Amino acid sequence: VVILFVMLEVLVSYPDLTVRLVDGPNRCSGRVEVYQDGSWGTVCDDNWALLDAQVVCRELSCGPATEAPHQAHFGEGSGSILLDDVACMGSEGSLLECSSGGIGNHDCGHDEDASVTSPLYVGNLFIYFLLGKVRLVNGPNNCSGRVEVFDSGQWGTVCDDDWDQRDAQVMCRELGCGEALEAFGSARFGKGSGSISLDDLACSGSEVSLLQCPHSGLGNHDCGHHEDAGVTCAGEINVLRLVNGPNNCSGRVEVFHSGQWGTVCDDDWDLLDAKVVCRALGCGVALEAPDQAHFGQGRGEIWLKDVQCSGNEGSLLGCSSDGLGSHNCGHSEDAAAICEGQSGLNA
Repeated sequence: VVILFVMLEVLVSYPDLTVRLVDGPNRCSGRVEVYQDGSWGTVCDDNWALLDAQVVCRELSCGPATEAPHQAHFGEGSGSILLDDVACMGSEGSLLECSSGGIGNHDCGHDEDASVTSPLYVGNLFIYFLLGKVRLVNGPNNCSGRVEVFDSGQWGTVCDDDWDQRDAQVMCRELGCGEALEAFGSARFGKGSGSISLDDLACSGSEVSLLQCPHSGLGNHDCGHHEDAGVTCAGEINVLRLVNGPNNCSGRVEVFHSGQWGTVCDDDWDLLDAKVVCRALGCGVALEAPDQAHFGQGRGEIWLKDVQCSGNEGSLLGCSSDGLGSHNCGHSEDAAAICEGQSGLNA
């Protein structure tokens, strides 16, 4: 049985203060900003920790915080830095209830902007299941990643023994992410930690929840985290990757659409476009936006041309372009991105 609770996307306001998360993949992950005296400002990462992030997430009805990134993880803000040395207990109802250096008092730059990550957000819904909760983590978006199940108070992974397209189909449908595109094994989206919750899944593909499928029982397994299962769903039409570069955060830009990877034409390709790619992949700030197949020519389809991002979009498909598949380019014009990170969400 699936119980859905619709969470309205509203900003939580307090006197003279509104809190938001920006430049992330959704409203529950991003750079922390607060509104005061008519303008938005950032929060310095000095002493920034998971307890502080927990308060922000609760304030925005985003569920438990999972990370409290430092060093402008979701890009540098602009304007004022309003809070520094935040030291929350974790139980406060607002960030302003936490100890700090006071509004506007800081010794920071925007390269120290604090952030929050909460992977529980899926579209406009939090999805709660009678027998447990499921999520996809460490992927390029909410519809791709390592499969995890919430049981006995903690998140655990799923072993890839017998993991196949039918199991992935149930997972994708359960999260409202559409059709399953690929079912991965061997910790494709990185190794999890803690418990391994499920093994030997044998879904027919028609189940409503992953926990309705036959399995060896919660917590019963003979696996290691190098066998963690993953999935890519079609719910977010563009799945990005950087390939043929020195690491997961530099390379030729490729987009997954209609069941296959394709490249992006370098017409009008610039640093603002690369910024969107780097942020979407968890690779930090964009350093360069090479053109002319800098990392080699791709093959197959060229999915995008004349991409024109403002730099704030959460997805490359949120940017202006000629439309998927419309182009007059060759692979000698394949676009690329070089990000400051070394290992992004696809590592």
